[in-house]
Amino acid sequence: MPGSGIGADQTGRSGQAVQDVPADRRDPRGSTGRPRSSDPTSPIGHVGHVGHVGRLSIFVLVAFCAGLMTSCTSSTADRVGSAVGLSGGPTAAATAGGSGSALSVLGSLPVRAEDNSPKYKRDEFGTAWSDVDHNRCDTRNDILRRDLHSTTIRKSDNCTVLTGELTDPYTTRIIRFDRSRNASAIQIDHVVALADAWRTGALNWTDAQRLQFANDPQNLLAVDGPTNTRKSDQDAAEWLPPSPGAQCSYVARQVGLKSRYHLWVTSAEAAAMRTVLQKCPAQPPLGLTPTP
Repeated sequence: MPGSGIGADQTGRSGQAVQDVPADRRDPRGSTGRPRSSDPTSPIGHVGHVGHVGRLSIFVLVAFCAGLMTSCTSSTADRVGSAVGLSGGPTAAATAGGSGSALSVLGSLPVRAEDNSPKYKRDEFGTAWSDVDHNRCDTRNDILRRDLHSTTIRKSDNCTVLTGELTDPYTTRIIRFDRSRNASAIQIDHVVALADAWRTGALNWTDAQRLQFANDPQNLLAVDGPTNTRKSDQDAAEWLPPSPGAQCSYVARQVGLKSRYHLWVTSAEAAAMRTVLQKCPAQPPLGLTPTP
């Protein structure tokens, strides 16, 4: 995504050249089915009187409708939602995936067109990879230490990751990282790209809110560099992880983050998210809770 790939210069939809370079290496920038009974003690057996028959008919009709009402309402809402490319709203989503599912949360997100006026600029989200948690280590290296294993750390600062190994969440490839040889082999992806966030609500935030979002560990993953470059600043309607097994959790994280940060989705984005999440209706949203 823009601003999140070390050494990955590219131009996203925003037209901005984007980089992710460590600070020390970066250039500045009807029927019930029940039989009648002749038993007079049966609740449906005493039908000789017209009044009883009338009351029985009403009872059967009410029971029939009550039994079908939920499924009829839900299926109708799903059909309407699918027709317009959106989730069918909270009721349909809850029926499909449960009230705590990513599908349900997706149904609660506002649907609006993008707003890119004024145009996105990476600088609006603060200095790249700031030390927002004041642990004397920048965000990029915090995420590398979290996501890589078998790491070696520079002793002089007890922060900079020199080597390590990553199982890439987007391709499932094993990537051996060596900062001195190819630092851009692993980049840090903003799952909800900064430019996408800008176009769907972040342009109205304060500087402090944008800085926090850009460095939120819940929105950051260490990933294969070239794959991240190809993603650029695209949303779920335009790009999904190449590995099919990674798509549900990826979209569920975007949904959770957009809900927590009160961002909206476009109609095409919502439709693409719904298509993915219908394959994993029990998938919970991710990123809803801030990192302690």
